[in-house]
Amino acid sequence: MGRKFFVGGNWKCNGTADQVEKIVKTLNEGNVPSSDVVEVVVSPPYVFLPVVKSQLRQEFQVAAQNCWVKKGGAFTGEISAEMLVNLGVPWVILGHSERRALLGESNEFVGDKVAFALSQGLKVIACVGETLEEREAGSTMDVVAAQTKAIAEKIKDWSNVVLAYEPVWAIGTGKVATPAQAQEVHASLRDWVKINVSPEVSESTRIIYGGSVTAANCKELAAQPDVDGFLVGGASLKPEFIDIINAAAV
Repeated sequence: MGRKFFVGGNWKCNGTADQVEKIVKTLNEGNVPSSDVVEVVVSPPYVFLPVVKSQLRQEFQVAAQNCWVKKGGAFTGEISAEMLVNLGVPWVILGHSERRALLGESNEFVGDKVAFALSQGLKVIACVGETLEEREAGSTMDVVAAQTKAIAEKIKDWSNVVLAYEPVWAIGTGKVATPAQAQEVHASLRDWVKINVSPEVSESTRIIYGGSVTAANCKELAAQPDVDGFLVGGASLKPEFIDIINAAAV
């Protein structure tokens, strides 16, 4: 059995009730491969999670864009993993570069969040990736390895983890890593997991690419042997998201 292709749509802080209804309608009417071929997970803002979950076609799942690092309590403005489980939300995105950069989430903090979310029964899309300065300095793999190590030190079971490699310089910039650049990092990351976790986890864990993925570049990216899918930002709000899901057939 190979790794099942995975396509996540991160809506970020976007959408009104009307816009969300249109996106859901597009997704529900889209002609895509069966769930045997591709796993599709969309991540609307918290306030739209229940409505999207209730209206979305059955084989598509939803994810929260974040959750708190430990049990709920006196943490104003936060959402706990337990609440997401209670609502039947199966997935959460953690460690997104925007949270690392804008909210100062450290590697260790992200590692703690991933471990707690998994302990509560959530599945996790864990994001790693380097900035432009780090790439130009030749430290891409050092950065990505340190981010992954902070997660690996806190968890034993990887069966509910998808790693998302998101070069920060390619998110929302229109720049995209070439298929060769994406493959190089994905292969190196898989090797790191093989050496530092286990060959079995390395072989089974899906490593997806995020960074200005569009209908125009998705097929070439999907054809790379170590690219197991995508985490899509802006394009997940548009009809072309259906074309990106269809790249699973490549």
